[in-house]
Amino acid sequence: MSATADLLAFAGAAHSLPSAVRADAVRLLGDTLAVGAAGATAPGAEAILSAARAMGSGSDARLIGTTERLPAPGAAFVNGYRIHCLEWDAVHEPAVVHAMSVVTAALGAAIDRKGGCDPEEALVALAIGVDVASGLGIAADSALSFFRPATAGVIGAAMAVARIDGAPLEHALGLAYSSAAGTMQAHVEGSITLPFQVANAARAAVTASDLAKAGFTAPLDPLEGPFGYFKLIDQGDLSRYTRDLGQVWRIAEISTKPFPSGRASHAALGALQALAGQAVERIELACPPLIHRLVGRPYSPDMTPAYARLCLPFLAALMLTDGRIDPRRFTPENFADPALAALAGKVALVADGNQDPNALFPQELRVTFADGATRAIAVPHTLGSPDAPLSSAQTQAKRDFACELAPAGHDPRLFSDPLTYFTDPT
Repeated sequence: MSATADLLAFAGAAHSLPSAVRADAVRLLGDTLAVGAAGATAPGAEAILSAARAMGSGSDARLIGTTERLPAPGAAFVNGYRIHCLEWDAVHEPAVVHAMSVVTAALGAAIDRKGGCDPEEALVALAIGVDVASGLGIAADSALSFFRPATAGVIGAAMAVARIDGAPLEHALGLAYSSAAGTMQAHVEGSITLPFQVANAARAAVTASDLAKAGFTAPLDPLEGPFGYFKLIDQGDLSRYTRDLGQVWRIAEISTKPFPSGRASHAALGALQALAGQAVERIELACPPLIHRLVGRPYSPDMTPAYARLCLPFLAALMLTDGRIDPRRFTPENFADPALAALAGKVALVADGNQDPNALFPQELRVTFADGATRAIAVPHTLGSPDAPLSSAQTQAKRDFACELAPAGHDPRLFSDPLTYFTDPT
């Protein structure tokens, strides 16, 4: 069989998640729903909601963090935005894919539209969707030009939704690929369009399943064909992923993000958190080129919140000042704060010679203090990764902070019992 056929067989097969993998799926689902609730009032959320309302009225599916309902494609669109807009959502680092985001948004809308779902069935579909989205990133060996969380995400999400809907997987796959969109231009510019691309992917995944179920046909070699995913969107070898199907569950490799900022900033921020309040003269981060590309952008007093979330100099200044990253500090007044600007000016990123275009670590933070003392802090694994997991206290602190940021009146099950919330829309 081809690698694509292997992927489809895996997506449609009966599975029973190992207990540790199931626990990871439940934990990551809770994390994803929490950050989605926190993003309900973020910049741009109201415009996204307005556009989704204009797509059509209905009450198929819930919006994370609020009581409103929309047709499933519109709900997936809104929820995809809410999950990614604070840059707080989980990520498969080797794949460079926010694999939970599109899959959770699309699958949740499909489950709601059905009126609910067996929790184990939902977790298996979630794990399969995340596996496929992550696997496409693992199979790639090219640098990002398209926005992989959206392009890989729509395909993984379509597999999850089609499984729940009973839609033909091969056509859902081809339709999802035909809907894939999103480039790194929004990231380069620090544009609010970045989470829109995740939102669009979630909506497209639901639509791909709907069309496939209605009998609409699609290209049948969308990944390995002459104009397929691995010719036009990424270069790579799909079999690098599919040869391990069912042996390694990629959802167990997902990293959670302790801070609401670009993941590439987290190694430095995790190390700097312990130095909050101390007087520093210079901070250098020796890092792979992808880190510099993603968060090495210069500080600007007129930047937007979307840009600031990807600006390590500003984020480092916030961490040294506050001891945390609070998205409510992403305002014009704080961007123009002379004290924060001065701290941001002390931060530099330097290349470490890593040749892997997709590598996020290792990294080393070199700090010079005001008294002349120096300290080098090696960061082999980013905080929140499987090799440096958040502690129970850190996990709870993130959950509590997300609850604080969420709108009043949200369904309390979002935080107290996320699996029941996800599978029981009543």
